[in-house]
Amino acid sequence: MFTGLIEHMGIVSVIDELDTTESGGGGWSMTIGDSSPILGDCHIGDSISVNGCCLTVTEFTKDAFKVGLAPETLSRTNLGQLKVGSLVNLERAVAGHVRFGGHFVQ
Repeated sequence: MFTGLIEHMGIVSVIDELDTTESGGGGWSMTIGDSSPILGDCHIGDSISVNGCCLTVTEFTKDAFKVGLAPETLSRTNLGQLKVGSLVNLERAVAGHVRFGGHFVQ
């Protein structure tokens, strides 16, 4: 779940239409850089909202993370139209032990 409140803006650093790495799964992947403010407690499998779309982290460093993009996601969101250098809105999933601001978005 997400509150709908943007935590940070990241930058698309890599778009790979055929990511054959283990974390790419053989499909589309996108790496978002300049993301260190939201990655301090990140784990593989965490959900991060990118431009309002819930995506699963498949790889990360201290400043960037990678997500896979399914064909349905590409057809129903603006994520397939992004280019390297595009700014994206980022939000971590809500943890159950924190105060909730904004509203729930699922």
